[in-house]
Amino acid sequence: MEFPSKRMRRLRRTPVFRAMVRETALAPDDFILPLFVRPGEGVKRAVTSMPGVCQMSVDTLVEECRLAVNDGIPAVLLFGIPAFKDALGSSAWDENGIVPQAIRALKSELPGLAVITDVCMCEYTDHGHCGAIKEGEVDNDATLELLARESLAHARAGADIIAPSDMMDFRVGYIRRALDGAGFTQVPILSYAAKFASGFYGPFRDAAESPPKFGDRRSYQMDPANRREAMTEIALDIEEGADMVMVKPALPYLDIISEARRRFDVPLAAYQVSGEYAMIQAAARNGRLDLETVMMESLISIKRAGADMIITYFARSAARIRK
Repeated sequence: MEFPSKRMRRLRRTPVFRAMVRETALAPDDFILPLFVRPGEGVKRAVTSMPGVCQMSVDTLVEECRLAVNDGIPAVLLFGIPAFKDALGSSAWDENGIVPQAIRALKSELPGLAVITDVCMCEYTDHGHCGAIKEGEVDNDATLELLARESLAHARAGADIIAPSDMMDFRVGYIRRALDGAGFTQVPILSYAAKFASGFYGPFRDAAESPPKFGDRRSYQMDPANRREAMTEIALDIEEGADMVMVKPALPYLDIISEARRRFDVPLAAYQVSGEYAMIQAAARNGRLDLETVMMESLISIKRAGADMIITYFARSAARIRK
């Protein structure tokens, strides 16, 4: 039997060959580190469902970010746990709230670090939903003003990028107008454009202390079955002024990331969410897989699908490997 002249294994034979022909590569500046900040001093409270992830006070957060910068991480994404919650989430737009405090500290101590702020109401409302409630449902249009107030509070504190995650219709356009009207024309918007109503968010709700007290979020987050709708959501957010867009979660939605990369030319982020992180950690701790190998394989799959930026709790660990 004659063998073909094309032998695919030739270029897999040595580590040098494999590195030379590798089509997709990860670098520290591909990663964005999500962090949870809460009131207090010297606080570093472990999130039991997410090994290695903590809620931190501002002083502790600054030191964590200093280490992240040393690892080559270019940006962090901040989530706030406020001192108090109410029906409208008024702590979200408090100029002296926990996120503005963290922004000011980070910009003072680490001016080269890009500070992205999550803009949503769920961490700040006493009911845990992402907006104002009217007759048992989230009122889309009433919520837009609340999101604009929160965005302005973050921008005034020095946030580099505003990232609305609420999934209200027209929130990108409303926030863009508010930012521009207040003189923040240079502050970009990273929109959670295709955010699915996913079961993979469970551990995050522990970390952000934001589970809904009634119902769920399926009336505003996307049905996981819908691919075409995701493309419409992304297109609408770009039309409204989004500078960058995001797909969330990442691993169960690689097809959405790939399709978005094919259709749209704006920078594309993907969020490897808490459940994805926790699954890999749990399997590794039970000896079912190798943590480093699967961590890097999961991240390379997200990059290969087309993401320019990956929001991941593995950011520092992965950056140290690729540095």
